Amino acid sequence: MKITVKLFADLREFAPTDRTLGSSLEIEVGPASSVFDLLNILGIPQERAKVVFVNGRSRQMSFLLSPNDEVGIFPPVGGG
Repeated sequence: MKITVKLFADLREFAPTDRTLGSSLEIEVGPASSVFDLLNILGIPQERAKVVFVNGRSRQMSFLLSPNDEVGIFPPVGGG
């Protein structure tokens, strides 16, 4: 099934193709894939993905994805 993924900040380095700011990726995942499975497909270590949104709602790593979901993955953010 196809989903759309946006990688934010330094997580864009894991994009297999277009790493342009604001670009989205279309990714093919298997049925019953979770957010954790998606991170593995993209090669993103779990500790690097602080917040994951699916269709605008914060989700846990065990959340199961559905066709045409839109996923945003954010790293930990620091500042001062």
